[in-house]
Order: sequence, then structure tokens, then C-alpha cells
Amino acid sequence: MERELSLEFVRVTEAAALASGRLMGRGDKEAADQAAVDAMRSVFDTVHINGTVVIGEGEKDEAPMLYVGEELGIANEPSVDVAVDPLEGTNLVAKGLPNALSVVAVAPKGCLLKAPDVFYMDKIAVGPTARGCIDLDAPVADNLKAVAKAMDREVRDLTAIILERPRHEKLIAEIREAGARVKLITDGDVSAAIATCIGTSGVDILFGIGGAPEGVIAAAALKILGGDMQCRLIPKSEGIGDDQGKMAVDDPYRLLQLEDLARGEDLFFAATGITDGDMLNGVRYSGQTAETHSLVMRGITRTIRNVYATHRLERKPRFVSEESICRH
Repeated sequence: MERELSLEFVRVTEAAALASGRLMGRGDKEAADQAAVDAMRSVFDTVHINGTVVIGEGEKDEAPMLYVGEELGIANEPSVDVAVDPLEGTNLVAKGLPNALSVVAVAPKGCLLKAPDVFYMDKIAVGPTARGCIDLDAPVADNLKAVAKAMDREVRDLTAIILERPRHEKLIAEIREAGARVKLITDGDVSAAIATCIGTSGVDILFGIGGAPEGVIAAAALKILGGDMQCRLIPKSEGIGDDQGKMAVDDPYRLLQLEDLARGEDLFFAATGITDGDMLNGVRYSGQTAETHSLVMRGITRTIRNVYATHRLERKPRFVSEESICRH
């Protein structure tokens, strides 16, 4: 994929952030999500790729969103897999809470794991310093000791990030018993996984069960950033065999490494902040202008760019206009 595409993918996430950011704190997560989806689709329809959504909002007949199997772009080449989360953290935007993002990951066709949204994913992730030191099947305390050793710290100096869910009560107790600090989040485990690779985030390791699609999107970013992740798919319900055919996994219960989730190095990842967070600033509106903060990464060169943009809203298409937002 040509490096010039990186800016095109930033345009995609910027549009989604500008559209959904207008609805921050209004208490309507469905409207915010739909605004992000509409804007993202509009810009993707101008990008010179032959893309297929492999991680999105579900099958076409089940969701009016960017759906799995949807075709994106206006060119015949390059043929790519596209993983999207137009609004990662719908509840965060609805309530005006931190760390809501719009994210996109792109890779050559066949290089992103197909992870249907009928699955959860048990995950463990760390940054570059602790790469190769984690084992999803090992006790929590052993993982914390290994990461602390790799980072030349004590376990008590580590901070583990985890979704605050009833299913994690035992896991949280084990982390605390081992002596590490705990940062609980309500939503947004894509940004949480990436935070392990950002030195200023104060986060060292991610534990816990979250969405499988979010895990694959995060894996693309971790791969570029030099981090590490292991995971295992967990069915939401019985009847796993019915959904196995949608996945590029021979054994849905096997331990998956980072390379299983995002193959090769020809990867792109882009994210734009919607609300302020550990990694990105949220959208700032001021009359007819808006400011966005984005992150775009290219796997081949490991280039990481922070993109600060000022947008003249009267010159933007209808997806960022007040009229468009009010329709939601």
C-alpha cells in the first residue's frame, strides 16, 4: 500500500469524529454512532482502495452500519481488509467521558483476522519493553512479575488496565493481591490496549475479556508500535460451530498470538480523538472551525504521526454540518 494512503485514512477518522463529537454528552449513543458511521462511509467512498470490511458492525441484513462484507473505496487496487470502529466508546460520547475514538485499521487482503461480533476475546497486552514476556495461560501474578522484571520495576509500580465488568471481579482481585495498581475503565478497550505502548499513559498491561473485533483493531496498532498481545476467542453463547465458518481460525479455542491477528508489516492504523483521553485530544468546536487530534501509523516504516488539524466547517460536506447532525 502506498504511504500516501495514510492521510486518506486520517480523513476518514476525522470525519467520523467531527460528526459524532457534536453529540457529546447528549445522552444518545445510537445517534452519535450513526453520525460517525455516515461520515466515515462518505469519506471512504472517496479513497483509492478496493476495500472490504472484515470487522465492522455486523452483517448487512442485521445492521445499517459499516457492515462485514461491505465494499469501500473507488479503485481496483490495492485490495485490502478494512477494520472499522467509527465510534469506539459510544457510552463515553453519550456521557461526555474520556477516551472515545474513531479508529480504522487497514491491511492487505487476508491479513486481518475475521473476528465475528458474536465472540468475546480474552486478552493480555503490553508495550514494547515487555514484548515476549506475557502468557495468557499463566497466573496473573506470574505475568505481572515477568512484566515488572522486563521493565526494571517492582510489581507495585505497575498499573493494569481492565474493563469494569462483573466478569472481571476475580481477575481484579488477583491483580490487587499481587500488589499492582488497577485502572478501571467503563468502555474503550482499543484505546486501553494501545495505552500500554504509550509511555505517558501510565498504563503497563491490559487484562480481561472484551470484544473480539476491538481486539483485532488494537492488534494492528500494537504490531506497529512494537507491543505484544495474546488472546483467545470466547463464544457469547452455545453453538460456536454455527459461527466458525466466518473466521480465519481453524481452532477457535487456540491461543492466538499478535501475528495471528494482524499479519505482516504492511499495516495502517488511524485514530482521531472524539473526547479527551490518555492518547488523543477530543474535538474542539469554535463557531465555524473545529480542531482534531489524530494518530496515524504505518507498519512498514513504523512511522507514527500526530496530526493536528483545523477544519473550516462551512467548507466541509454535509456530514459535519449542523443540519446533518440535527437529523440524528
